[in-house]
Amino acid sequence: MLTPWGLFLCQLAINTSYHVIKASLCLGGSDIFATVSENSPVGEFIANLSIVGDPTGVNSIRLCLTGENANWFYLEGRTIRLNSSVLRVLDRERQGSVLMAALTCYEDDIIQSEYRVIVEILNENDNKPRFFEKTIQPRYISELTAVNSVVFTVKAIDADGDTITYIIDRALPDASYFRIDLPNSGKVILDKPLDYETKTQLQLVIYAVETNTKEWYNTSASLTVNVKDGDDQYPQFLPCTPISQDNNHTVVCTNPIYAVNITEKDQDMLLNFSPGPIHAEDGDRSLDTPLLYSILSGADKNRFQIDNQTAEITLTRRVENRHLTPIFRLRIMASQLNDPKKYSVATALVRVLAENRFPPLFNRTTYKGFIIESSSPATLVSTYGNEVLLIQAIDQDFVDGVNPKMHYSLPPTSTATALYHITQEGVIIAKTDRLRPFERHILEVVAMDEESGEVAKASVDIELLQRGQPVPRTPFGEERLFRDMDVRMAGGIMGGTLLLLVTTLFLLIRWAKRRRRRDPAGRGAVALGKHPNVDLHEPCHPLQAP
Repeated sequence: MLTPWGLFLCQLAINTSYHVIKASLCLGGSDIFATVSENSPVGEFIANLSIVGDPTGVNSIRLCLTGENANWFYLEGRTIRLNSSVLRVLDRERQGSVLMAALTCYEDDIIQSEYRVIVEILNENDNKPRFFEKTIQPRYISELTAVNSVVFTVKAIDADGDTITYIIDRALPDASYFRIDLPNSGKVILDKPLDYETKTQLQLVIYAVETNTKEWYNTSASLTVNVKDGDDQYPQFLPCTPISQDNNHTVVCTNPIYAVNITEKDQDMLLNFSPGPIHAEDGDRSLDTPLLYSILSGADKNRFQIDNQTAEITLTRRVENRHLTPIFRLRIMASQLNDPKKYSVATALVRVLAENRFPPLFNRTTYKGFIIESSSPATLVSTYGNEVLLIQAIDQDFVDGVNPKMHYSLPPTSTATALYHITQEGVIIAKTDRLRPFERHILEVVAMDEESGEVAKASVDIELLQRGQPVPRTPFGEERLFRDMDVRMAGGIMGGTLLLLVTTLFLLIRWAKRRRRRDPAGRGAVALGKHPNVDLHEPCHPLQAP
């Protein structure tokens, strides 16, 4: 007979044996190490469990996944599968390279065993390279930057960790200014000199390409390179007179020759040069460095003085004898204030002339011109009487009134300059094929004394006549028919008319004479008041014997 103590021990042994048998269902497992590719679909196989018990059996055990990444898995019997979806794709670049969870086995809600689940996410090439924004911002490079120096560096990153090579798109014309020597470095090197005066902005396209993948994914970036002006140009007197152009389309200029005329009486006056005013500017336009002006030679003991900032030249005293010094040649220098070694020199000529007492004058304010419609490309403008219109200004400083230095022109702002041209002899040429009948143009002619600079102006009223229409002979309108005819033709017509009248009168007289001779008796009867058919005389009969 069992004692109470023995009964207790027996029951304890039975319970202990039962739990050992049940606990063995969670045994046999181990930590799980697996791999899965990113972007794998939902239900992708992860691993099989090696525990003894079957979660779906009668004496079922309960399995539970816990941990930070447990929601990426689900259990299907003794198999772990990927729990992804269309809206939740497994992305190694976002999620990380490893998923970790814990697998716990329960019996009667009592934890019997626990295993680690470690799943490595395998990388797939699903990302393109991407440039860092700060490395592709607009760049500013001085035109004085040395060739073969690194001017900037671009940087791109590939989320998949692929090797990146940088390539410059050579299809663009500005690509010739740059190169990349080390393709994986992204360092852009200046390949040829920059010139602000030729090109102030360059456009560049750089590709970042994967070189260790079969896909060769790539991306591109457009860069703007702004060229900064450097102090590499010398001053230039204006206006610029181009003489050549180099391969970079840089215009090479020659300095102008400034000229002015003075008389022996002139003194203490500013000289107005042509072209003028005398002015130079820094060849580096954007820097616009201040310039200093000076007279290198020809000042004639300060007879000519120059303002070193404005370049205005003053004549301080008169010229005593123009025959001894008919011309002065001044050498003007413009140098940079911050670098006197950068300078330019121009010539200014001062001509001494006889005193000009009379300005040029036209003998009338308005001239009248005519053009007859024609198919020829050009014709001379005529005036009354179909004579060539000659416009000349008179200068009383000359005995014959003709100034050989008189220059005739039409204002360039006038629309008529495209249709007319005036010669230096004062003859106006019209482009007839571009004119139409009944048109009327008012031109302004300017006569300038090239020595004194004095001008005179006159207007020309031009009418276009129809083909065959005569040019008026006088300014008083159209004349009568006989005034327009030739004198000989008018005389011929008058003579013919007079001859016709004489002939008619002669015929009338002759007809009258013939009528009087036709019937004398009748004329006598009529005179006696009798009918002309009545015979007043008895017939004469011979006498007969009884």
